[in-house]
Amino acid sequence: MTAVQSGPVPMRPAAKPPLLMVENLKTHFPVRRGLFGGTIGYVKAVDGVSFSIAQGQTLGLVGESGCGKTTTGRTILRLIPATAGLVLLDGQDVFAQSESELRRLRRHMQIIFQDPYGSLNPRMTVGSIVGEALTVHGLAAGAERQEIVADLLRRVGLTPDYMNRYPHEFSGGQRQRIGIARALALRPRLIVCDEPVSALDVSIQAQILNLLEDLQTELGLTYLFIAHDLSVVAHIADEVAVMYLGRIVEKAPSDVLYGNARHPYTWCLMSAIPLPDPKQRQKFLDMREGEPPSPIHPPSGCPFHPRCPKALNRCSIETPMLKPVDGRTDHVAACHLYD
Repeated sequence: MTAVQSGPVPMRPAAKPPLLMVENLKTHFPVRRGLFGGTIGYVKAVDGVSFSIAQGQTLGLVGESGCGKTTTGRTILRLIPATAGLVLLDGQDVFAQSESELRRLRRHMQIIFQDPYGSLNPRMTVGSIVGEALTVHGLAAGAERQEIVADLLRRVGLTPDYMNRYPHEFSGGQRQRIGIARALALRPRLIVCDEPVSALDVSIQAQILNLLEDLQTELGLTYLFIAHDLSVVAHIADEVAVMYLGRIVEKAPSDVLYGNARHPYTWCLMSAIPLPDPKQRQKFLDMREGEPPSPIHPPSGCPFHPRCPKALNRCSIETPMLKPVDGRTDHVAACHLYD
């Protein structure tokens, strides 16, 4: 028999708290009748979303256009007012900050916008665009500011000679690199990437994704990566949350989700991923014919049941809650198939 050694049992290091924690986030927009009419309903763009992201990790938030992904990201940054919920950035309540406190907190959270053409002021030079935040926050001026801007441009693969040029002189990929440099200017800890490659050519998409990964490794950045293309998210995300009609319907580590997706909506999204061989096709599921339901009048029960090829009778009556599937606590899905 092997002798059992006595003595204190070594303790595992405590898990670090998440950098970003979102709990039951809701963003509802009132629908009014006429110019002076009262509210007749609400568009529930975000309706009870919860997730967390650890420091240095990437959460991919995916779904169809109109599912509430972008609204979620902008609400977290307080670019859109929240209806309810809690957002903690490194333990600080984002929604409880005063205007002056929020300005200081914004140094730690930035955004990369989807449209590289509309997100840059055409009347400002590249140097002014990238360095504006340094001036607003009083971090640098004059020659020091110019030096920081030049370094930021080098980091994103551009030459400092571009500082005196205007956005219209650049391609879409170069403009997005300028947008990334602007987001990095304040050395943030969290960056919301709002479909940063969807407007770019496929070859440029790969370059921007590789750049974001390199910057994350170099600077320890944390990303909320919003996209509608699951093949793009697979390249960069550590964890993926699938969103439908304002709610998260499945969430899992990236390798688990792509290897064993469990929600029928996720299967349908997987079917839409194009394959290099035109003779092949993803063997998942196709949605039923019809348009996505209105967020003003969502269907009863499971919001996906009118389009779900696996819908049960109870799906039109009972709303499923997120619950663990396959015995994994890190893989959850909101579907009655797994009750």
